[in-house]
Amino acid sequence: MGPPPFIQAAGHPVRWRLLGELARSDRQVHELTALLGQQQSLVSYHLGLLRKADLVRTRRSSADGRDIYYRLDLGRCGHLLAQAGGALHPGLRLAPAPAAAAVPAVRVLFLCTGNSSRSQMAEALLRRRSDGVVRTFSAGSRPRALHPDAVAAMDGYGIDLSGARPKHLDEFAGDRFDHVITLCDRVREVCPEFPGHPATAHWSIPDPAADPGGRGAFDRVAAELDDRIGFLLHAIAANRKANRKANREATREGERS
Repeated sequence: MGPPPFIQAAGHPVRWRLLGELARSDRQVHELTALLGQQQSLVSYHLGLLRKADLVRTRRSSADGRDIYYRLDLGRCGHLLAQAGGALHPGLRLAPAPAAAAVPAVRVLFLCTGNSSRSQMAEALLRRRSDGVVRTFSAGSRPRALHPDAVAAMDGYGIDLSGARPKHLDEFAGDRFDHVITLCDRVREVCPEFPGHPATAHWSIPDPAADPGGRGAFDRVAAELDDRIGFLLHAIAANRKANRKANREATREGERS
């Protein structure tokens, strides 16, 4: 019997690096080519294998329909990793990651075009998932009135979004954030730089208001946001833990010198 599917898919250096980059942000092929320092034909070939393994998915850009964003299905990666461990020995089967309980107090800004659905839902979900420890904000490049289906979708999570106010991203000019996440392909192209060099990521999520599926599209977007935010919380906790470890080591090194 050959290696489990995840090992086969991820066990090449180029594919492993692609998975690492896509774990941080949705990317286009030319961005991945630059990040890996490899020819586009090679990157496209390995992306095709990752797509065949259902680890990587694509979405056509809403800003320019000729562009395609690649995203990593972290949930499927976790499932296949658990299977891979169990295939070697039952004692190595990975358990689901625990809830990110020790989340530090950081500031996160979500951006989309209208600030009428996606970024508002992301803000509310992260605030709820972190019990308010993470200070969350949202804004848009062209704010519009809050969409009633966004309110209804959040009601399904026990969140009252009816009082949310659409805001222009200029309201936050000069503010410091630890993370800035764009949810819209259009706003990514006009996203300003924020002071302090925050960690940036792009989640290419289609506008549910433009989907003929109506309310169902908002529920699907809410579910995707909730899934991504769960992984974001783990990343925030892990980053803060790594930073604290680095600070302790730097302090000890200073004391020795």
